[in-house]
Amino acid sequence: MRLIRKTNAPVLACVLLTLVAAAPAQVSAGPGGPQRTAAAPAADGPDPIDFAVVVDQSDSLSDDDLAREVEAASLITQGEISERSRAAVIGFGSSEKEGQSPVREVCALTTADTAGRQRLSDCVQQLGERDDKTMGPGTDFPAAVRQAVDRLTEDDAENVPKVVFLLTDGRLDVSDSPEYGTDKTSRQANGAKRLAEELARARKESVQIWPLGFGDKIDRTALTRMAEGGFRNGCTDRPGSAPKMRVVGSSAQIDKALQETFAAARCAGLAHGTVGKPPADLHVTIPPIATDGSITVGKHDPKVTVTYYDPDGRRVPTQGEFAGSSFESSGQDGPVEALRVKNPLPGKWRVHIEAPEGHRDREVAVRAIWQGRLRSAVTLGPASPRPGEEAVVEVRMQTRRGVVITDPELLKGVRVSARMSGAGFDPVVVPLADNGKQPDAQADDVRYSGRVTVPETASGEIEVVTEMAAPGVTSDRRPLHARVSEGTPVLTAGLTVDRGELHPGGTFTGTLDVTNNDSGPHTLRLALADQPPGSGLRITPATVNAAPGGSSTPFTVTLGADAPLGELSGRITVTDLGDRDRVVDNVFLGVHVTKKPTLWDEWWWAFSAAALLLLALAAVAVVRHKAGAKRRDLTGVRLELRAQGQRPDTLTVRSGQSTGGEFLFSIDRSGGGAPALRRGGTQAYRLRRTTAGQMLLKPPSGRERSVGPGEATALGDGLELVVGDGSTASGPGRAGRGSRTGRDGSGGPGDGGGRGGRWRMPRPRGGSPAGSSNGSGPRGGRSRGDASVTPGQRGTTGRRDPNF
Repeated sequence: MRLIRKTNAPVLACVLLTLVAAAPAQVSAGPGGPQRTAAAPAADGPDPIDFAVVVDQSDSLSDDDLAREVEAASLITQGEISERSRAAVIGFGSSEKEGQSPVREVCALTTADTAGRQRLSDCVQQLGERDDKTMGPGTDFPAAVRQAVDRLTEDDAENVPKVVFLLTDGRLDVSDSPEYGTDKTSRQANGAKRLAEELARARKESVQIWPLGFGDKIDRTALTRMAEGGFRNGCTDRPGSAPKMRVVGSSAQIDKALQETFAAARCAGLAHGTVGKPPADLHVTIPPIATDGSITVGKHDPKVTVTYYDPDGRRVPTQGEFAGSSFESSGQDGPVEALRVKNPLPGKWRVHIEAPEGHRDREVAVRAIWQGRLRSAVTLGPASPRPGEEAVVEVRMQTRRGVVITDPELLKGVRVSARMSGAGFDPVVVPLADNGKQPDAQADDVRYSGRVTVPETASGEIEVVTEMAAPGVTSDRRPLHARVSEGTPVLTAGLTVDRGELHPGGTFTGTLDVTNNDSGPHTLRLALADQPPGSGLRITPATVNAAPGGSSTPFTVTLGADAPLGELSGRITVTDLGDRDRVVDNVFLGVHVTKKPTLWDEWWWAFSAAALLLLALAAVAVVRHKAGAKRRDLTGVRLELRAQGQRPDTLTVRSGQSTGGEFLFSIDRSGGGAPALRRGGTQAYRLRRTTAGQMLLKPPSGRERSVGPGEATALGDGLELVVGDGSTASGPGRAGRGSRTGRDGSGGPGDGGGRGGRWRMPRPRGGSPAGSSNGSGPRGGRSRGDASVTPGQRGTTGRRDPNF
């Protein structure tokens, strides 16, 4: 294709760089659970990869296409998870006249450490400075592939994968390049032939080609030939890891497509997160099996700021170590920012984005590129097989911290095998399965087993190495060393372990059973292999003296206080020191470490029972209180005030007036009328009833005394009080006198009480004393209290009792 727009190449190169960098060769094993570890050394981290990002600079690219390519390239360079990887960026066009070159290497092969990633980010931008005088507008695929292969093979780094990511929006066009022939037709034919030769060279040099096209002018057949023409072995033997071409509809999809291509090429995992405009909280999930990863944030605008929070809700630093993980960020001042994390906490991470006004119109996307590198723990039974003997290989996978992976979903689709090698025979590959079929004891327990017959020609040392392949997961290929037995061994041993759950700092036991057919004793050594870091495991006794005959020896394994939680990895081995340190048996620990229980965990039943008992006691107390309050309640009690047999006033206690079983009242003598009972008052009497039903009366001054129902109690000044329930209150006095019967407080006819008229003590029955008024006195009128007074003239003020 013709290249008129000068800025297209930088974008493509950036995109490829971003993907490649984001695709570390191999990532360390991911935790099988929520446990995290301290930062591991580089050698224990992701395997490195050498890659070249090759960008087709075409005049068909718009400004938006170019910007998206640059951002995609930044995703790779900033998101690379292996600091030992190396990347080169190459732009290509054609050579059509003197002074032009079909390729331009803007970034030499650069190590993708912290400083290197910044250099790559800067040099990628140079792709936008293309000069038509130095590069033609065509599309010279052969020259681009040749330059990339030259660069990746110049120092022939051993055992490092070599990958070319080629980004284009067109097809081969060397029709105006004189070096390919004298006319357009021959030039195109020769260009296709030259491309086939360069791809054959790439295959020979073990260089993979991953073409990525976008747009509607793509030659899919040519891209397929490029993917199939290079080196075909991927990072594993899984079909998805072999190079293949990919085409997307537009440059808007290029960043996502490049990161997915990278993940496939590097056997890494890619987790797509959420998208949103600032300010917002975005989320992305990192699986438990991940041990290394980068969270990439496509900001588009450098003004967007990013803050990261782990699944526990804690803000993590952008540099340094925190809670067993190490962090390193880059790209804060660019369109793409990334946080590289070693030993990330698995779960949902929160990425908070902010931006000032005027910079909030672009959507921000978050993704996580991760890889898990698992450690294999292998046992061989018998531990020292004889030539021609069948042996069982059993493998478990564990994290860097030594926690065994027990969730089969984390290794879904995994393929596991073991490779046995040694003196006297060709290597033997042993397929391993977790299907519950012999020799596998149980399906889906993430223990992979298989049978192998030791070759008859085997002698001396043998080595067993585990190989596994799963999406985003690799194994560390640590070997198990054993020795072939010669003849029938004179001593055999068997280990049993009392498996179960225990807490850090706890102990578990086992038994060593030995049969010694030799004439003398053998010294056996008990040891722990593949101990998880920081577990602090100790086994006692360390040595056992096995006398001739059979014997059983108990042993104890103690966990350290910082032992990791989960199923504990490691093996117990028994070595015969008298037989050239021959391993006579080995067994997995197989115990499950759980968090030390809290006081609540241990005594929850007692706390719960105590709480129930307290609730029951409280309920009883409430019932008793209510019953007592009901018994003490004075509602309906009637008070009668008496004076010389008359009843000046009565008062009935109504509902709600005897709070706490007490009722306060006073005697009102104001106004010159008859004494009246009033509720409350400053000089108040207190009447209360006990739960036993006894009435007690306490005057304003004086001691409390008992009041019998219907009995008159002297109050002083010729007044008495009778307390009753209405039927007993009237007592033995003159019935009907002095009582208030109406709501207006007035007495009935002939009633001498009430506050409506003036009140005096009644005369004796024998006649009036001297000086008394009987109606014929000097004043010549009716005396007060005379029964001849008409009813309406006495006790008719109509004043209401405030209690009614």
